[in-house]
Amino acid sequence: MVQSLPRAPIGARRRRFVLERPLEEPDGFGGVLRRYVAGPLLWGAIEPLGTLERVRLGRAEALATHRVRFAYGAAITPAMRLASGPRRFAIRAAGDPDGRRRELVCQVEELIAEGSAA
Repeated sequence: MVQSLPRAPIGARRRRFVLERPLEEPDGFGGVLRRYVAGPLLWGAIEPLGTLERVRLGRAEALATHRVRFAYGAAITPAMRLASGPRRFAIRAAGDPDGRRRELVCQVEELIAEGSAA
């Protein structure tokens, strides 16, 4: 039997998210320019999981990781990202934890703008 996460009550899904979808256009030099366009509005619950530490460009970096839960229905992939006000979240995994199509759970990392890190 598959053990699933306890389901978030509907009242816990009070955080508003915008699902941002990637749009890639050729840059004229053989590469692509990727930008994100706003998609549907989703209501979800967010909970912090901790931090993930990694080395990037020779410097240690700590990334905040979270779990975001939505009602099942939106087709979410790791190519997309979530926005909640000024915060942006990269989707690392998304799926239906128990296969019953009741809830969609996303593992996300919070994106920090280059200029805002001290």
